Parts: sequence; structure tokens; C-alpha cells
Amino acid sequence: MSEIAAKAPTKAPAKAPTRPRRRLIASRLVPYLLLQVLIVIVTILGIRVLQPSDPEDFAVTDFSVREDGLTRPVTLLHFTSSRYSLADPPIYAGTFTFRSGDAASGWSVYLPRFSNAVEVAVNGVVVLDSRRDTNANRPDRNTPQIAAIPASLLREGGNEITVRLFVWGPLKGFLDTVYVGPDAALRPAYETRTLLFVTLPVVFSAWQAILAVILAIMWLMRRHEPVYGVLATAMVLGVVQAFAPPPVPPATVSHLAAVLLASAPIESALIVVFGVLFFGWRWPRYGTLLFVPGVLVFVVGLIGGPPLPRILFLVLGIPTVGLCLFLMACVTATAVVRRQDAASFTIGCAVTIVLVCWVQDMLTVLDIVSNDRIFVSRLSYSAMLVAIGAGLTWRFARALNQVDSFAGQLVTRVREAEERLKASFAREEERARAAALANERTRLMRDLHDGLGGQLVSIVALSERGSTGASITDAARAALKDLRLVIDSMDDIGGDLMLALGSWRERATAQLRPHDITLDWRVATPQGLPLHPELRPWHVVQIVRILDEAVTNAVKHAQARRIAVTIDTFDAGQGPYGVISVTDDGGGFALAGNGEAAGAGQTARGLRNMKSRAARCGAVLDLTSDSSGTRVRLKLPQRFPDSDMAAG
Repeated sequence: MSEIAAKAPTKAPAKAPTRPRRRLIASRLVPYLLLQVLIVIVTILGIRVLQPSDPEDFAVTDFSVREDGLTRPVTLLHFTSSRYSLADPPIYAGTFTFRSGDAASGWSVYLPRFSNAVEVAVNGVVVLDSRRDTNANRPDRNTPQIAAIPASLLREGGNEITVRLFVWGPLKGFLDTVYVGPDAALRPAYETRTLLFVTLPVVFSAWQAILAVILAIMWLMRRHEPVYGVLATAMVLGVVQAFAPPPVPPATVSHLAAVLLASAPIESALIVVFGVLFFGWRWPRYGTLLFVPGVLVFVVGLIGGPPLPRILFLVLGIPTVGLCLFLMACVTATAVVRRQDAASFTIGCAVTIVLVCWVQDMLTVLDIVSNDRIFVSRLSYSAMLVAIGAGLTWRFARALNQVDSFAGQLVTRVREAEERLKASFAREEERARAAALANERTRLMRDLHDGLGGQLVSIVALSERGSTGASITDAARAALKDLRLVIDSMDDIGGDLMLALGSWRERATAQLRPHDITLDWRVATPQGLPLHPELRPWHVVQIVRILDEAVTNAVKHAQARRIAVTIDTFDAGQGPYGVISVTDDGGGFALAGNGEAAGAGQTARGLRNMKSRAARCGAVLDLTSDSSGTRVRLKLPQRFPDSDMAAG
């Protein structure tokens, strides 16, 4: 008991999720099955109600049939045995009464249904031979025949009528009631049957052909959806089966018959493939077995004689069609349980109608159901294909409309997003402009404070100490020089540093002239320095101040007589870069091991400031000095940094 109590809780969770799922499946499947039962009942009643009526007042039912050397009386409807030879066809002989007063509109003989072909003679003269109409000789059709009886053949009172029934197996021969009477009384029944069993199938087949072309185009446009191509292929086979004329004995053409007979099971298998793919499932590999009966009928028809494909079709083809319809019904029922959408309901109802019609036809062929031997499965099957094809086309058109609607909405949203982006860009541009102005204002304030401000403080200090005029004059000139540098840096030089260096050359020449120092200016490359679109005024200020410091050091400390400025451009494979060198012929000075000036005097501080300015511009400053002079080499970057905090 303790073990049972311990195991009981472990089994409960496994069953708990199953019960709600079963209830869900039952809640969906039971209403669907009840609906299908209702459709079955309505379809059976519809077949009974929609059977055309014939003018029974002119029916000729009492005949004598001569068959296999024997003559016996029969009453139409009559079935005869199946046969594969046309040498001894059954001959039906009967009589009808003619009154000369009824001949105003002419008389006709009307046969609503027969299998497979008939030859009708009145008083020994043939008036109707259905073998001239190939579509009338197909066992799966309900094609009626009517023929006018020449007035010269009719006799007052009794007249003889004979019907030769040509039968080719494997189905039994069948002759429906024969009607003889005024053409005006027989023609409406003939036209009704022609409309139902000739015109309507042709219309459905024509629709199939049109939809097959449309679906083929849709499949070519959407190769990743093979469902369109599968249905188009099935429709093409149905169209071939509907319009290709069958061979009529005694012709021995079996190839076309094989194609026609094999098309039905292959077409049915393709419909199952369509159903599986349409509902989003993967076609199983063993599913190709559905195509085996149709392929077998086709191969046997190409190799064997005319009777073989017909027998094989009766044994394999017709059951395959029924099996495919049953599988399609199971597929749609599963789709209804899983999807609960209109497409699965609609296709399921259509498959049920076709399956009921197929069962009705099979019961008729097996003589289990007694009726007028009217076959309706082919007509309902074509109607189902047309409905499915129209539904797929409608779904495709609806998808295109949805795409167009989505495209319109997308265009509207993109336009709105573009307007928002424009507004955002305008705000960002205004913000960037304000930030740039603030940065430039800060730079100007710093440059004025570090340069001009310091010079003015020096002038004030000199004047307060009562220094000589020469000292005050030199300080004022230095302040003026710094002010000109700040003003020149505001000019738009378009990224061409050579323009700023040209202005610096004039100032440097004027600075060196009172000291009798020669400025040797040399540009090594014709194009000068590379253009730098990212060059900013503060870059120019730092570079010019480095050059000013180099020249000032040469004047004050090196006692140089000649200063050479060389401008060159190099390219190491990663893009061009410029180099500016300032060389003097002064006495030089001592350098420490790290490249700095020895000691901690003003020269050392000036060199440190020069390297700091170069680093802020992304440049590299190289300094060499000996007894023959000093060289300051400034290697410019390939691209100047966006921020003057590059040095950290």
C-alpha cells in the first residue's frame, strides 16, 4: 500500500496535460465531423433531386436482345456482359407507334445514357452512330445523343427500331431507356442533359486550364512555394483527361488511352501532395508510393495491348483515387483541428462532397445502387479543383493587396521618419553649431589669455617698474604679433596649411630682419603639404606657435646667422603626410638622454611646450642639436584630430 501511495503522485502530472488536449481536440473535431455528416446527407439528396427527368410518355422500354446467338426479351434499363471484342455486339430490337398527325414538328430518337457506343436504325436505316462523337463513347461521361428521323422512314402505325450496343471492357455494357417521339418533346430533356453533363464539364475544364496557367505563373514568381506548381500540374492532367479524345475501337491506339487512364490516379496523388504542402507540412518520403499505381498503369498501357490498361485501371486506378480522397479528407480534418481556419473548413467540405460522389459512382458501377447510371464524381472533382484554384488565386491577390497596403503604410512611415530625422538633424546641427561656437570662443579666450594676456601683463609690469622704453616696445611688439596670429588663425584656408605658412613666413622674415638673420625658405615638393579638410584654426595656431618658438629660440639663444625652413611631403604607403623642418646654424645646446634640453631653464620649458603643442595636434616633434646648429623637425599627421585634447 505504501508503494502504491508513493507511485500515485508521479503518474498524475503525466496525465494532467493530456486530458485538456484531448478535450480541445474533441471540441474541434466533433463539430467538424457532424458538419461533414450533414454535408454527406445533403449531397446524397442533391444527387437524387438534381437527376434530370425524361419524357416518359415517349419511352420505349420493351425490347428483345440478340446476344451470343440467343434472343430474349428485356426491359430497359439493361446491362450486358463486358467484352473485349466488337465482332458480335448485342442488338436490341423494339417497336414504336407513329401517327401521321404527330409529324408536324418532326420525330427524333433520344438516348440519354449508354456504354460505350450505339448505332440506332429505324426501319432498317441507320439514323444515329455515336462513334462519330468521341466524347460520347467515354464510360465516365453521361453524354446524351439525339438524332432526327427522316419523315420518309416513318410509317403509319408500328415502326421498328434497332440499337447495336458496342461494348469494350472492362465495365459492363449499359443501355438506358430509348425515347422516340416529336422532337419538340424530346429536345428539352436532351438540352438539359447536355448542359449538365457536356457543357458544364467543359466549362469547369476551361476554368481549370486558365487557373493552371495562373498558378504556374504564380509558382514561377514564388519558387519557394511549390504548392502552386503542384496544383497547376494536377489541373493540367485534369484538362488533358477532359479534352483529349479517347481511342474508339476497333482502333488499337493504346498509348493515348494509357495517358488518359493514368492521369486520374496521378492527379489524385498530386492533390494529396497539395493538401499536405498547403497546410504547411512536409511531404513524407514514403508518400511517393501514392504515384506507383498511376505510373504502373501508364507503363503497362505503353507496353501491353488495349485491354490491359483498362483492367489495371479498374483494379488499381479507381481504388487509388478513392484512397487519395480519403487521405485528403484526413489531412483536412487534421488541419481543422490544428488551425481552425476558413481554408481548412472549405477544402474539407469540398473533399467530402467529392468523396460522396465517388462512393456513389462506385456503388453504381457495382450495381449496388440502382439508378440511371449517372456518374458525378468527375464533375464534382473538377468543381473542387476550380474552387481550390480560385481560392489560391484569391489568397494570392489578397496577399498582393496586403503588400501594396503595407508598402503604402511603409512609405508613409518612412516619410514621417524622414521628417523626424530632418528635424532631428536640424536640431543636432544647431546644437553642433552652438557647441562649435562655444569651443571656438573658449579657444579664443584661452589663446588670448595665454598669449596676448601674458604679453599685456608683462607690459604693465615693465611700465610699473619704470623699465626702459625698449623693453616695453619689445613686449608690445610681441603682444601685437600674438594678436595677429590669433586673427590670422580665423581665416578660412580650406584645409591648405601652405596658406597659413605663407602668412607666417612674412611675419618671420620681418622678425629676423632687425637681427640680420637670413630666412632660407624651401619647399621640396611642388604641391607643398597635403590638403587636410579636417584642419581647424586651433591646429594652425599650435603649428605656427611651434614654428615661432623654434625661430625665437634660434634668435635669442643660438646666435644664429641663418635659419632654413624646409617643407616636404612623404608617403609610406598608408597615405601622404607633411614634414616641416626649422634648422639654424647657431651654437646649439646640450640635450638630455630623453631628447629634452639639459637643465630646467626657459629653453627647456619652451621645448616642453613645443612638444605639448605638437601632441595636441597629433604631430610628432623631433629635436636634434650639436655645435653646428639645431634642427626642429615637425612630422604632421595624415589626419588631424577632431579634439585639441588629443594629448590627453
